[in-house]
Amino acid sequence: MSTEIKNRFSDQELAEFKTLIEEKIEKANEDLNLLKSAYMNDGNNGTDDTSPTFKAFEEGSQTMSKEANTQLAIRQEKFIRDLKNALIRIENKTYGICRVTSKLIRKERLVLVPHATLSIEAKNMQK
Repeated sequence: MSTEIKNRFSDQELAEFKTLIEEKIEKANEDLNLLKSAYMNDGNNGTDDTSPTFKAFEEGSQTMSKEANTQLAIRQEKFIRDLKNALIRIENKTYGICRVTSKLIRKERLVLVPHATLSIEAKNMQK
C-alpha cells in the first residue's frame, strides 16, 4: 500500500461514486413523488356518514399529516439538490475533498453520505 497522499479520487473512483449518486437521486425522486402525492391527495376519505366528532378529528389529523409530509418533501428536495451538487463536484474532479481541511474524505463516509462536503475531522471541529 502506498504512503503517498492522494489529493483527489481517480476517474474510476469518481465514476463509481457517480453511479451511486445517480441511483440515490432516482430513489429520492421516487420517494419525493410519493410524498407529494400524499400531501396533495385531497380525495374523499369516506367519512361523510360518520359522526361529526370523528370527522373533525380526522380532518385535524389529516392537516397534521399534510404538514409533516410537506416538511419531509422539503427535506427530500434539499437532499436531491445536495446529490446533484455532488455530481457537479464529480464533473469538476473536486468530489470528496473536504471544504475545510482540503483533505480527501474517507471513501466509507462518502458511500454512506455521498453528498458530504466535510470530513469527520472537519465535522468534529465544528462541535
